[in-house]
Amino acid sequence: MPSTSTTSLKLDPDMKARVQRLAASQRRTSHWIMREAIENYVSREEKREQLRLETIASWEDYKRTGLHVTDEEMDDWLTKLESGEDAPPPACHV
Repeated sequence: MPSTSTTSLKLDPDMKARVQRLAASQRRTSHWIMREAIENYVSREEKREQLRLETIASWEDYKRTGLHVTDEEMDDWLTKLESGEDAPPPACHV
């Protein structure tokens, strides 16, 4: 089992009551609710940061190479995929 450490968390009375109500309705502890909330938040923000970094890298790649596909090319490809066709993605061009 991985080791854990204790962290203090201060909540205003309203938020504490909300967490306690939710915990009671789900037959969980307040600790479990808060741990799950933090886990979900951190995972979501890590994915958001990864997307941001990938977006910046893609933009830099485009500025360096000029390779792209047009909106129309992408829409045509997505339409084929939505209709069940196994279509290859459009080729990038300058």
